Amino acid sequence: MSAKTDAVVVIDGKVYTLSGYEDVEYLQKVGAYINDKIAEIDSVDDYRHMAINMKNTLVEINIADDYFKAKSQVEKLEKDLAAKEKEIYDLKHDLISNQVKTESDEERIKELEAENKELLLNKTRLEATLEDTLLEEKKSK
Repeated sequence: MSAKTDAVVVIDGKVYTLSGYEDVEYLQKVGAYINDKIAEIDSVDDYRHMAINMKNTLVEINIADDYFKAKSQVEKLEKDLAAKEKEIYDLKHDLISNQVKTESDEERIKELEAENKELLLNKTRLEATLEDTLLEEKKSK
């Protein structure tokens, strides 16, 4: 477990000390995020003069909205990642199957080439035999 850290931050003009097991930069980022949300609310004229508890509630609602949107995005990305991983698995399976088929086909091609070579040799022998036979028949006539 990391050591506990403290960070001094200013939120809505007040100084706070945030503590946690994250680094100081992260704690300052959290404070800056909250400040930005408060500034968003304060930037709208109608909200500037609201009671502090109402403003705080609006900030909380905005933070919760950001959280749920981010959570939804993470879930979508996780689903996309799972789909991509499945697609990669399927493609690897297809690749291996195709490699096995290619090896089998290459072996069959070698067999057929050897058979073709043998048949060509037989053909050449038969043609030579036929030619010899025809020459002998011609000579005997």
